[in-house]
Amino acid sequence: MTSSQKIREKQKKYIFDAVKNYYKEPIVVSTAKGSIVKDLDGKSYLDFFGGILTVSIGHANEEVNSAVIAQISDLTHISSLYPSIPVVELAERLVNLAPKNLNKVFLNATGTEADETAVMLAQLYTGNTEILALRHGYSGRSMLAQSLTAHAPWRAIPTQIASVKHAMAPYCYRCPLKLSPKNCGTACATDVEELIQTTTTGKIAGILVEPIMGVGGFITPPKEYFSIVADIVRKYGGIFISDEVQTGFGRTGKTWGIEHYGVEPDMITVAKGIANGFPLAAVISTKEIADSLEKNTISTFGGNPVSCASANATIDIIKRDNLAENAKNMGRRLMNGIKKIQKKYPKTIGDVRGKGLMVGIELVKDETIKDREPDLDSTNRIMEETKKRGLLIGRGGLYGNSLRIAPALNIGSDEIDEALQIINDSFREL
Repeated sequence: MTSSQKIREKQKKYIFDAVKNYYKEPIVVSTAKGSIVKDLDGKSYLDFFGGILTVSIGHANEEVNSAVIAQISDLTHISSLYPSIPVVELAERLVNLAPKNLNKVFLNATGTEADETAVMLAQLYTGNTEILALRHGYSGRSMLAQSLTAHAPWRAIPTQIASVKHAMAPYCYRCPLKLSPKNCGTACATDVEELIQTTTTGKIAGILVEPIMGVGGFITPPKEYFSIVADIVRKYGGIFISDEVQTGFGRTGKTWGIEHYGVEPDMITVAKGIANGFPLAAVISTKEIADSLEKNTISTFGGNPVSCASANATIDIIKRDNLAENAKNMGRRLMNGIKKIQKKYPKTIGDVRGKGLMVGIELVKDETIKDREPDLDSTNRIMEETKKRGLLIGRGGLYGNSLRIAPALNIGSDEIDEALQIINDSFREL
């Protein structure tokens, strides 16, 4: 049998060094079922990151696997040049799930493609070219996505798209204006108007935002933020695009993350949890916006029948089992547990935030004296300690000091409690 060490050596030899791996000694994943991942050495881990919020209903879900196997037996690939049953059925499901004004779907293979498509459509529909995004946001690895991303550790090249402008992030714990949430008047939101007036032509295509900023460390805006921003953006001719790549399909306790903020978007982009691990993404828009794309277009792998079959089964299970409600309830249990741990370690745990099964923990030098210097040493140690005890979690944030916890939507209370115990025990080692 091939050893983990041999695979790690081959990884180092053949894969780009820039490809990020977790842990001093990365685990070599061999098999996975439900919320359990096993490495090549036979050790089991409770997976609370799910392939970056992608394995939404657990690894190797039998219903999803059955749908995929059946589809492979009939049709593996055909491209968007021809309609097929799983593709059309998925589009119908997405429209039925989407906010009521969104009724047209364009399928892609990745979240990056979906965000790019949404920006292009915003430009075509409005006739304007300038697009707003948020600092601390992440959109992917393409040329445009890199320009939309405002997160230096993930920016390989300087901004190439001059029409992208970045607004202040609604990062209350590290307010860019050094204000308190109690008296700020959501100043970061109202500043969007000055951003438009001073850095654009005064006419914009729109804004692309994550309801909760994933790679940014699960930054969770105040409830008033997006309604203020949407009104400003629309005042200057733009449309509102909700990037639901991480927050969609019940992750936050509602079908869409933007629902928490009372804003009806003009477009949403989706990926990750849509197909339980199969590559798939989509843009869902109004018919009017969709019709602004008058030139021919295709997508070779967007809407692959196998990925669509997986998505159809995944969505059916999420809906049938009311997993958004489970995410809400289990998320509350998880959040309450983390806040209890925060009370035990008030020096190190600076902030706990998120919604549903999307919980972030930011670690700092000494919150008791408001020393919020990112504590990378403690973050690294917690990552290693949780791994040692059999729990996989994520990390993120501009400074790399935010833990990201996001188990499958069908996670149970026993698994939540097990994870909380491991996290508590890991902090005890600091």
